[in-house]
Amino acid sequence: MSETPISRRRLIAGAGAGLLLSGCDRLNQSPAFRSVLQQAEGLHMASQRLIGGREALAREFTPADLSASPRANGNVTAQDEGWRRHRDSGFADWSLKVFGLVERPLALPLSALRALEQRDQITRLDCVEGWSAIGQWQGPRLATVLDMARLQPQARYIVFHCADRMGAVPYYESIDLIDAFHPQTILAWRMNGAPLPESHGAPLRLRVERQLGYKHAKFVMALEARASLAGLYGGRGGYWEDHSDYAWYAGV
Repeated sequence: MSETPISRRRLIAGAGAGLLLSGCDRLNQSPAFRSVLQQAEGLHMASQRLIGGREALAREFTPADLSASPRANGNVTAQDEGWRRHRDSGFADWSLKVFGLVERPLALPLSALRALEQRDQITRLDCVEGWSAIGQWQGPRLATVLDMARLQPQARYIVFHCADRMGAVPYYESIDLIDAFHPQTILAWRMNGAPLPESHGAPLRLRVERQLGYKHAKFVMALEARASLAGLYGGRGGYWEDHSDYAWYAGV
């Protein structure tokens, strides 16, 4: 597997996450400390988008750069019984649900997603644990699907509901509309020239190339357009954000 040097930003992000996960409970429970973290996250998001621009592209690579055995981040299978039945039938009757603040709710089978205009990109996944892997991904742009559903004016976030779980809690993630409509943000159903394997999130996963790996939701079952993240599980926009103080915006 190809390894790449850890940038200063990635080192800080990984060290910070490790600090929070390794027993600094007193800090984690301090309102003042949590406020500092949240302010730093907002500053990081604003500065990255100001410097790089909203349309700045993540680096793309060549086939020669592909990792020999790309490591899978997160869960390598899903626990949802409905997903398991779909897996056992080759996802023949599976469909992606799109609901929430949309004018046209959708249920899109894999055949419909494959029939849309496709984007093919070779990009790197950077894990908060410090490793990286380069893979080739294909799928329609998320923007295409959202345009089909016609977002209502009050929509601000897209939530990804997933079939895998962390204990008793379903995995979920979210991004704002800036990242949702970014040209490299795709719903990948194909990896390295073959249908997405189970360990990498079959039948569909998010690729949001300018953020760390935990934002790349796997085993995606539904998209929900929302005006706010408040009231959704822990209210911070993702499983790890709710449970470990990972940043909601995980830009690289």
